Amino acid sequence: MAVKLIAIDIDGTLINDQRKVTPKTVASIKKANEAGVKVVLCTGRPMTGVAPFLNQLGLADSDHEYVVAFNGGLAQTTNGNVVVNYTVSFDDYVDILGYATKHHVKSVIETKNYIYTTNQDISPYAVHESGLVFMPMRYRSLDQLSMIRDQIIIGKFMMTDDKAKLDQAYQQMPEELSNRFKIVRSEDYYLEFVNNQAGKGATLAALCNDLNISADEVMAIGNAQNDESMIEFAGTGVAMGNSIPSTIKKADVVVADNNHEGVAEAIEKYAL
Repeated sequence: MAVKLIAIDIDGTLINDQRKVTPKTVASIKKANEAGVKVVLCTGRPMTGVAPFLNQLGLADSDHEYVVAFNGGLAQTTNGNVVVNYTVSFDDYVDILGYATKHHVKSVIETKNYIYTTNQDISPYAVHESGLVFMPMRYRSLDQLSMIRDQIIIGKFMMTDDKAKLDQAYQQMPEELSNRFKIVRSEDYYLEFVNNQAGKGATLAALCNDLNISADEVMAIGNAQNDESMIEFAGTGVAMGNSIPSTIKKADVVVADNNHEGVAEAIEKYAL
């Protein structure tokens, strides 16, 4: 079947290690879009971290172009009309925050406008995330967050700490707690928790259903564990050359890495 929708991860996929989209990749995406193929950025980032790339790719401010953000916590048109919105409840946040605190693991939550942390000694990985997604960070105590709980919508909770600490925290987490969330690893230092109904694959499937596009008509491109559900969903699952081993195993094809325009290669070979 012809590809009607291309789902593309951002970090480690769309952008190179300098956080840029190369001219060749931009040209390939625009060529696909002009041919009637929908191009959907599917990312763990909040919308603030997606907007610059939508502008660059000519996909911004449209009621017929789409984005999947927060690792599937949100799907919306690029002009802001929400299709799917799976949020993390404040009560679940309190419980997972308690677990992280007990294990001496630093963490943040991401909302529409701010990253919040309860750690006065802010994790450098949280600072990195703030710069990466162009979202300001605020320190607030749990009591202070509780006072505004009805005003904040939590897109995702993130443990932001050293790899060994995250590995241990994840391995020791009781099922009663872990079963409440969809948990994905986007980087060694990020362990991300979203609504259990979410996930890139599940939300992409819901979006495709809304658009009357079958899985066989989808190509999904990614490089990390949080991309695997959409790679498995898509009729054509593409792993970047810089992907982790488990992602490569789940993919149908492997292309060049993010520093050698693997996205452009995938589009030219398998979509156009």
